[in-house]
Amino acid sequence: MKKMVIFEPAMCCSTGICGPGVDLNLLRVSNVINILNNKEIVVTRYNLSSDPQAFVDNKVINEMLNSDGVDFLPATIVDGKVAKTKEYPTNDEFCKLLDIPEGSLKTKMKIKKPNSTGCKGGCC
Repeated sequence: MKKMVIFEPAMCCSTGICGPGVDLNLLRVSNVINILNNKEIVVTRYNLSSDPQAFVDNKVINEMLNSDGVDFLPATIVDGKVAKTKEYPTNDEFCKLLDIPEGSLKTKMKIKKPNSTGCKGGCC
């Protein structure tokens, strides 16, 4: 089984989906990782603010931090090699990188984007 590790920029909590403005992409990634973990496919996440030692201990990430700063984060490592930087894998990329069937990350969860004003029915 492939080993995936995601190194993330500093966030207020381990998932980044707290606070008043939830990032829908982080919510998607958290959901995907939960689905994978339920299928006994382990994906490890390290957040720079809560797990700084993981960034020091990983030789590849440590070298990238020293040369590029934090601009390359998030970084996805698969079996010790950099698979993607600067953005999270898409669902299709998760499947390809982990050699799992496409569509195995399907979920009934739907995320509705708020309208531009954030008000229901146009009234605030």
